[in-house]
Amino acid sequence: MSDASDDMERAIEATLFASEDPLTVDALVIHLGDVAASDVREGLRNLAKHYSKRGIALVERGKRWQFQTAPDLAHILRREKEQVRRLSRAGTEVLAIIAYHEPVSRAEIEAIRGVQTAKGTLDVLMEAGWVRAAGRREVPGRPIIYATTPDFLAHFGLASRRDLPGIDELRASGLLDPVDDVFDTLSGERDEAVATPDDRSISNRQVDNEA
Repeated sequence: MSDASDDMERAIEATLFASEDPLTVDALVIHLGDVAASDVREGLRNLAKHYSKRGIALVERGKRWQFQTAPDLAHILRREKEQVRRLSRAGTEVLAIIAYHEPVSRAEIEAIRGVQTAKGTLDVLMEAGWVRAAGRREVPGRPIIYATTPDFLAHFGLASRRDLPGIDELRASGLLDPVDDVFDTLSGERDEAVATPDDRSISNRQVDNEA
């Protein structure tokens, strides 16, 4: 490894370690100054490889890079089990529909579900940081359309929406109803992870089931 590449990796490492939020390649380029995006990407790949067997890992979530505790060490760091209450059935269905069909309007969500969706359901998902308003559909009435966020990807351990289970995977796993089951599967995996101050899970708060 050349001194230049070593210096680059050390600079990236220090920047990510000190940052309060995950950073994109473009953000790192701006922060480091006078560096090529390709060099930053190479540095990130090398660092990710270096940390792959360490106690912390460098991961990419929604095109943003961050350090996180190695999943297999969660049992060592856990001090007390965080009480996590699952979303209501309606909330789970709406989140799944948005993830698989985004950007999607409330009317489109209701058409897929076959029932009306209470405004509170979307509010809960937006408050959790998993769903955002992504603009307006250019049709009469210009309805708001919704999409998932990088925090949604980070919470469920997905690098991108391409990592969502496909139909073949769901069928092979015996999950006949992806709307009901896929996020239960993802949530089950997430429950084993370490709770952190930035964890966006809906904790210590009851989410009422809709009638």
